[in-house]
Amino acid sequence: MSAEKARQIGTRPRSVRRFRAVLLAWAAALAAADLVIKAAAEVLLSDGQVNDLGLINFRLLYNPGVAFSFGSSLPSWAVIAATGLIIVALTWYLLSSAPTMTGLSRAGGALLLGGAMGNFIDRLDGLGVVDYLHTGWFPTFNLADAFVTTGAAILVLAAFLHPRTAQEQ
Repeated sequence: MSAEKARQIGTRPRSVRRFRAVLLAWAAALAAADLVIKAAAEVLLSDGQVNDLGLINFRLLYNPGVAFSFGSSLPSWAVIAATGLIIVALTWYLLSSAPTMTGLSRAGGALLLGGAMGNFIDRLDGLGVVDYLHTGWFPTFNLADAFVTTGAAILVLAAFLHPRTAQEQ
């Protein structure tokens, strides 16, 4: 973003870089947390064990597709390429919009990007995404899925709570 554009929206170039860096740092931290938990789930549940906690239980599954196993019959390289392109576009949008976003929007963006990055990195081995949270009434999912869903919901909520005016755009 140019210095002139930053002045027009009321931010300084240093603030712009900080907004972007913080968003990326949170997304990376969330992705790392997700990957650590997935690794633990693989170790602890690899023998087919199911840990029933009542409302939710832990069981190990691999999802070669995307949400709700959509695209699971596609070659893994195609799913990896498509999700990679989506993440690149999402990252570009979030980084270019971060200076004008509210804190709530940036938090939603970090959750969304962190979850997407966690699942993307997990997918790179060709086995699919590690899923381990099972309810019995909803498809098995993982922490990254919860990040993506929550982040998207927060972004939508923030858009309704703080709509941008024509002057801000």
